[in-house]
Amino acid sequence: MPSASETVSSQPAIAVRALDVGYGTFVVQGKLDFEVERGKVFVLIGGSGCGKSSVLRVMIGLLPPLGGDVIFGGQSLWHADDAAREALTRRFGVLYQSGALWSSMTLSENIGLPLGEFTDLTAAQICEVAALKLALVGLAGFEDFYPSQISGGMQKRAGLARAMALDPDILFLDEPSAGLDPMSSRLLDDLILELRDSLGCTVVVVTHELASIFTIADDAVFLDAQTRTMIARGNPKTLLAETTDPTVRAFLTRGQTATVPP
Repeated sequence: MPSASETVSSQPAIAVRALDVGYGTFVVQGKLDFEVERGKVFVLIGGSGCGKSSVLRVMIGLLPPLGGDVIFGGQSLWHADDAAREALTRRFGVLYQSGALWSSMTLSENIGLPLGEFTDLTAAQICEVAALKLALVGLAGFEDFYPSQISGGMQKRAGLARAMALDPDILFLDEPSAGLDPMSSRLLDDLILELRDSLGCTVVVVTHELASIFTIADDAVFLDAQTRTMIARGNPKTLLAETTDPTVRAFLTRGQTATVPP
């Protein structure tokens, strides 16, 4: 008979079941069913306004669903009581689209904020952990810099360092490449893959950037704005090569001749 740990490890990191997402009576996305495997990069894709970020908000506990549930390693997020839900979300790290760094705090202080709130570490230990997290994202030596003193790409990396402050099992990234130049975007993509490989964490990304989608995604789900549900699922390169759906093909080619990236 399998042990409890073996049972958990055999389950997907995340299971989305019959999920309806919306506001009031308006359904943005409905009847969503998909799973996110452990240690993989899973991407929510689709055109602007299709509801990608709203789905992400439900997955991280910020927006109650209109129906259905999100299950993490066998634990329900939305059928749990408040204490259990808070404990579950403690396992997440979130990088918001804007980076959401406190402008009045140094990078070290930004990263140390969740550590001071949710751990018993001393001030000196918090500084050590903050320095380590910044080093992981290539910002060693920038501990005493303020967000306004670094570039947009560096701010995104600092936001990622803060998302990793509590050593989460799952990282959620909302449009991590938004506002970045192509070179900074590629460097951030490479960093996401490095963190997945070195830390073994599961990563869920919202993005519409094709270069990032084809670079980082192990798996993806396509959310359609017209039908307001998912209409394709799979590795984006496979989808590009095999899909016959005109909406999915138009998104993945941007109207250009379809070629599968290497």
